Amino acid sequence: MVMAEGISPDRRSLDEVHGSVAVPSGRGGSRRWRQFLAFLGPAYLVSVGYMDPGNWATDLAGGAMFGYALIWVLLMSNLMAVLLQTLSARLGVVTGHDLAQACRAEYSPGVNAILWLLAEIAIAACDLAEILGTIIALKLLFGLPLLWGCVVTAFDTFLLLYLQRWGMRQVEAVILALVGTIAACFLVQIFLAGPDWSGVVAGLKPSLPGEGALYVAIGILGATVMPHNLYLHSALVQTRRIGSDIQSKSTACRYYLVDSTIALNAAFFVNAAILVLSAAVFHRHGIAVDSIEEAHRLLPGFLGGMAPILFGVALLCAGQSSTLTGTLAGQIVMEGYLHLRMAPWLRRLITRMLALVPAVATIAIAGERSTQGLLVLSQVILSLQLSFAVIPLIHFTSNRRNMGTFATPWWGQILAWITAGIIVALNAKLVWDQIGEWVGMASASGISIGPIPMAWLAGGSLYGVAGGALVLLVWVTIKPMVQRSPEWGAKAPVELDWADAFRTRPMERIGVALEHGRGDAEILNRALGLAQSQAGSPELVLLHVVDTAMARVLGPETADRETESDQRYLDGLVHSLRDRGYRARATLLYGPDPAGELVSHLKRDPVDLLVVGSHGHGMVRDLLLGQTVDRVRHQVDVPMLIARPGREAGGAPTSPAHHNLG
Repeated sequence: MVMAEGISPDRRSLDEVHGSVAVPSGRGGSRRWRQFLAFLGPAYLVSVGYMDPGNWATDLAGGAMFGYALIWVLLMSNLMAVLLQTLSARLGVVTGHDLAQACRAEYSPGVNAILWLLAEIAIAACDLAEILGTIIALKLLFGLPLLWGCVVTAFDTFLLLYLQRWGMRQVEAVILALVGTIAACFLVQIFLAGPDWSGVVAGLKPSLPGEGALYVAIGILGATVMPHNLYLHSALVQTRRIGSDIQSKSTACRYYLVDSTIALNAAFFVNAAILVLSAAVFHRHGIAVDSIEEAHRLLPGFLGGMAPILFGVALLCAGQSSTLTGTLAGQIVMEGYLHLRMAPWLRRLITRMLALVPAVATIAIAGERSTQGLLVLSQVILSLQLSFAVIPLIHFTSNRRNMGTFATPWWGQILAWITAGIIVALNAKLVWDQIGEWVGMASASGISIGPIPMAWLAGGSLYGVAGGALVLLVWVTIKPMVQRSPEWGAKAPVELDWADAFRTRPMERIGVALEHGRGDAEILNRALGLAQSQAGSPELVLLHVVDTAMARVLGPETADRETESDQRYLDGLVHSLRDRGYRARATLLYGPDPAGELVSHLKRDPVDLLVVGSHGHGMVRDLLLGQTVDRVRHQVDVPMLIARPGREAGGAPTSPAHHNLG
């Protein structure tokens, strides 16, 4: 297929779900309503990042220390989030690029390598906050020690992968249910707390009451706007099947604005509910709360035994909903920056391990009280990376050569740059103050490595990293102004070499990978059709991999019943083919890894084309062995034809999602 414009199929964002959600077309009230509902969803996955466990600590502290006075900070953060997420959605809809792909097209390989590394660190930090929220919730609800909770979170990888197999709309429904549960839990708790609603309204007026209010406000902002959400949103909007014409894109952008407004206002409600609950319960009684565990411990004394259960359930839902979006963001960042694809389970496991190791080590060494410090660390890391996502996004969506008529208007650019300036300034102060605190702690410890005090080493390292980040940020900001940006939004039409396209390519050997099942009829049908179209009567090479327990150990020496049955099956097919005038031979392969065995054999005994089937083995085997067709395709330089039976015995269409060989 020739792609006239946009990104090639093997470079599309979240390729397995790209354009997988159909959008109804046509006019009329009912059709417009169904069309609107089809676009709702991506922003809900994004919204969970705005209510993850990292937000809870800052919201609780703000409410306990200053009552309702900092609600305006949450409102300002929410307005910034709506603006930035709208720009992110427009980038994906109009250009077909997610934010990571756009950065790869815009910046040099060296700059992109650093941006990718920073994004990966930020995603690991976000995952750290989600782990901490989940293990704290498990402890609060079931009394599970934090270290055992870490073990449990290591296995939720496979649960989330199972959810992804349902399809994007089903995943969005699960996330929406979790978000609804969080909101319902806090709605009940607020009802029990009985807040001062006049104080809540007064808190919408900007003010900084008392010493330390600015620091808490910066922490709230830093924990609210998440960098990985900008990468995520620009990819998720492409899961809808949107036309390439201006009208279709305009409709999509309009509906996605509504989607973002609804979803992010729901996130604002959750964050405001946490702050209001803290103010109504703790600030009213003069109690300073600086950790999630402490808030949970104190709630029963004021709201009764039901409140801490609701609090723990909401925290568990927040951790679990955020962890799925973190996985998707990691996939987007790796594929976009590096053009590197990895099995989803492996990608998830690596990300989870990068977050689990520091969590387990810190809890084991410093005890369970160290979780609050880890939460602070995760938010500082996210703050450090945020500017590197916001500024490129503003540049890309303001560029008319890539966005065309959808480029951000001048007034929108002013709002966006004011937002970026506030974010950069406040997050820079948060990072700077936190580094100063860490250096002070190192100095107070009196530890030295040889003649060099630990404070010098810590200060030199931390301030050096911050200085390097500042230099990179300046370059990312001014680069589009001093160097002409490439036109990466569209691809030039491909000129085909028609003489080469019509040149006959004779085949001498056609490989046929069989499964010893009903699907082999379709596989053989495709292979025989190819053989009949060739003048030279190519040889059919029948292949089948035996992967029984005995075959894994004994290989060709295996003599169990299944192996004998497979051999008789192949011999019978060869005999039948020869009787019908075809040249044919069969080879039985052995081993625990069908893809690996097939690749090794094809390298020793190559064929001109390989015909394979598309029958799946099921979730567990797919997770362990991966998708065979994809693995073979990437490891051998052989054209492949995938035979997909149209219907199985029951009449239901077969799923094309999993391509495996027997």
